[in-house]
Amino acid sequence: MDATIIPAHLEGSVRAPASKSIAQRLLILAALADAPTFIAIEGESADIAATVRCLAALGARIVLAERREGDGASSPAERGLLVEPLPRDPSGRPVTLSPVTLDCGESGATLRFLLPVVGALGAEATFTGDGRLPRRPLSPLDRELASHGMRLSRDGGDELPLTVFGALEGGRFELPGDVSSQFVSGLLLAAPLLDDDVEVRVLDPFESRPYVGLTCSALASFGVDAESARPDAPGGDEGPLEGPRAAPATSYRVFGGASLRSPGAVSVEGDWSQAAFWLAADALGASVTVRGLDLRSAQGDRAVLAALALLGVRVVRETGACRAFAERPRAASFDVADTPDLVPPLAAVCAVADGVSRIRGAGRLRLKESDRLESIRRALEAFGARAAVEGDDLVIEGVPELHGCAIDAAGDHRIAMMAAVCALRAHGSVIIEGADCVEKSYPTFFEDYRALGGTVREN
Repeated sequence: MDATIIPAHLEGSVRAPASKSIAQRLLILAALADAPTFIAIEGESADIAATVRCLAALGARIVLAERREGDGASSPAERGLLVEPLPRDPSGRPVTLSPVTLDCGESGATLRFLLPVVGALGAEATFTGDGRLPRRPLSPLDRELASHGMRLSRDGGDELPLTVFGALEGGRFELPGDVSSQFVSGLLLAAPLLDDDVEVRVLDPFESRPYVGLTCSALASFGVDAESARPDAPGGDEGPLEGPRAAPATSYRVFGGASLRSPGAVSVEGDWSQAAFWLAADALGASVTVRGLDLRSAQGDRAVLAALALLGVRVVRETGACRAFAERPRAASFDVADTPDLVPPLAAVCAVADGVSRIRGAGRLRLKESDRLESIRRALEAFGARAAVEGDDLVIEGVPELHGCAIDAAGDHRIAMMAAVCALRAHGSVIIEGADCVEKSYPTFFEDYRALGGTVREN
């Protein structure tokens, strides 16, 4: 689907979609737990659906459901997913269907989380995927899995499909911290299934550390403690923007024989990485209040508030909601090594900011659904801004106004949403080619855009 956007003022309120990062972690743990779990969640996405599909193939039962608190039909109903976990053998260990094919779609998290989990279950599975996923890196996770009892077989080359079999063993794993934090999270999610202790040592530079924090929080919800040898620095809006922290390697440990105990019900909070697009729209002149946010969230992308402040944008916080105001953003420099998903919305603001902005530490964007650094550069230049990639940095010289153009979303959901935000300051219509790629993380994005007063014509 192509979408044509006619510039218009956006005004009103929108609810942030559920965090897919949190939802995927909770779904996996619920499927491995000792009893059913209700997961309250607003909406779905292709990535969440991929995780559900794979867990169902392994033997879990996941259905749409409602839950009411208190007594009587008058109590408010929560909508979500009821997860009935994998069956268990007489010893109480989860057992799974095997062999199975696990279609991960375009979800890197689904693939990287479930690879170790499948090994911990001792199952045989063939992983497949679409888009760029078959070519996204799995090394050195695959080497660590192979050195701990698993066997991995590809038909040829380094791409999917990938077949794994053999039982994962505990022990010490060592991973670089600058490839994908999802490698670390996958091992931690698998650890409670193993009899032996699991230690995951993450070498510096450790990027996207907050995402591992989300994994530890999810494990805690199911009664498992992932001990860190060096606890994360105290939270706050400013921390993630100060650049990668120089520190010794970080180790996470889960003791063998841990038991995943269902909490009964859990909730998925709003996604700060998606909310960032509406806050960026505010910085470009919209009047949008974003609801459903936890202002003390452990999500690293909450750092969008600090980034906007550096850009001269005033953020107003309310209970569970935010709104931003800016007459004219100013250029700024900040580091996104811990929060790479914030680059597209921040780039939209930098495109009209006074001066030259530098977004540092964005090299891993080359490995996303597109080469996101290059996709952002091309899109901003099509709008009339000046952008360049210098090493792992994105340098943007803002212009007073943008102009209408055609943007190739490159199959990348965040490029499509960035283009829609930039359109707010464009003179002339903006065509987003392949706009339906937003299904991956935010299927209702253009519906919400229209509800706020935007004009979107599907071609």
